[in-house]
Amino acid sequence: MNFFAKHQALLERARQACRERGHWSPFPDTAADYPDAEQAQSAARERFEAQLGRPFALEQPGTVGELGEEVSPYTQAPLGIRYPRADPDALFAAAEAALPAWAEAGIETRIGVLMEAVDRLYREALFEIALAVQHTSGQSANMAYAGSGVNALDRAIEALVHAEDAMRAVPVQARWARRFGSANVVLDKRYRVVPRGVAVCFSCASFPTWNAWPSMLASLATGNPVIVKPHPAAVLPMALSVRLLRRVLTEAGFDPNLVTLALDSTAEPLGKVLVQHPATRIVDFTGSAQFGVWVEKNAHPAIVFTETSGCNTVVLESAADLDAALRALATTLCMFSGQMCTSPQNFYVPRQGVRTPSGLVSFDEVARRLAAAVQAIATEPRRAAMILAAIQAPQTVALLDELEARGAEVGEVLLGSHAYPHPAYPAARTRTPLLIRTDTRHRALYGQERFGPIGFVIACEDAADALAQATTDTREFGGLTAFLYSEDEAFIAAAEAAYARAGAQLTVNLIGPMPLNFAAAYSDYHVTGLNPAGNASLTEPNFVTSRFRIVQSRRPAAA
Repeated sequence: MNFFAKHQALLERARQACRERGHWSPFPDTAADYPDAEQAQSAARERFEAQLGRPFALEQPGTVGELGEEVSPYTQAPLGIRYPRADPDALFAAAEAALPAWAEAGIETRIGVLMEAVDRLYREALFEIALAVQHTSGQSANMAYAGSGVNALDRAIEALVHAEDAMRAVPVQARWARRFGSANVVLDKRYRVVPRGVAVCFSCASFPTWNAWPSMLASLATGNPVIVKPHPAAVLPMALSVRLLRRVLTEAGFDPNLVTLALDSTAEPLGKVLVQHPATRIVDFTGSAQFGVWVEKNAHPAIVFTETSGCNTVVLESAADLDAALRALATTLCMFSGQMCTSPQNFYVPRQGVRTPSGLVSFDEVARRLAAAVQAIATEPRRAAMILAAIQAPQTVALLDELEARGAEVGEVLLGSHAYPHPAYPAARTRTPLLIRTDTRHRALYGQERFGPIGFVIACEDAADALAQATTDTREFGGLTAFLYSEDEAFIAAAEAAYARAGAQLTVNLIGPMPLNFAAAYSDYHVTGLNPAGNASLTEPNFVTSRFRIVQSRRPAAA
């Protein structure tokens, strides 16, 4: 089948969306709008439950045993799934053997096969992957469908659009003529798009598909095989993805070893081995800043695309509706218990307070109202279950306890963190947000990403100091996004310029039902590459163009 022709209309519509940057998606926003949603969800649950406690069927080269240590944040019981563990050298050898035919297949063939894979992920595996995300990462069912499902598929299509555009910008051939003295030299030149080689794609525990799918497809589209290295706590979403991609590649007549799964365990990590393997040419890494810095320093000669962590900041200078602004900020802080790379952490407020139409609201009152807005979400179990969801790792719970004790020493604990009763999963690992009031003398407390539902309300000398403190965080510790509330156009302009220099995407004066940190595919760029939070951006041309190089040949033109 000509998969490119089958999906060409959708691809062209996605290309239009990338140019215009408006809202568009080929997928329904909510699970309820999915075709035959009830039947699809029921079938997915049956497959998910049938997989629990059993070996995962995945034929790969170099299998040397089994691994599996996933624990559901909702039941706190092991999934019991055992995955094939492969010898890394065998995976690299198989990937390199698969590369030549895939590279020679051409742009349309590769893009068409990958668009078919996206379509199959949506039609055949979406709800099963969503359940896998929920029970490994701790996301709510709604977020697993939307954020880790259809929005991640949109980001994958974006990567394919930019990959196709970048490769088609390279001419296949040209005739070149110039006089040298009395002679006229005419050459025929040919240009080839040549893939760099084997890509290693790390997927993280909290959002395994969102970065991995576009990274995988960007590499595959440009001719590179991919070895996927999932986090040991969240293997199932990527194992399902890899198995489906291998099936589509096989049906299209290609070697399935273009996509393989490299497993490790918490006790015996494999990341450094994969990054420094002599065959590695591309590394996509999403995860901790500490290991991300190591990857960036040690991956050579491979090129590296990273998204790590940062201190996302809020500056409150003035507000037309302060309570609406605080509700929006509280919801975003609570979203997935702050386990998102775009969650706000450091709330900078002038010591004298925030200007509003009814007068100045003191710093103490702003802090109290923010705490009340968070508390309103955290104390209602059904609402908390939808927004806070569950805590992915026990280490986050330990961090909450540690910071609560430290916060009491250097400020005031506005909200202590405690478990909330999940209405559907009584054993779920849950925690309400921790909110600490402090000032700029205690930067050691908040001057790094504190992963989880953790916020700091920080007193500053004035609005200019608040902006300076916030953008310093971004430059020094990294920041993917930032939030500003101000009715002063001159201050807004200064903030836009300051955050642009610091390299963080800025949201200004947004209130209402949309989460402040929602990143819209085809419209919002994710990460700038201008601060320590990462060097790559989803999704723009630079995310794909370095994954291939251009090689030419030339010869005298035929008479």
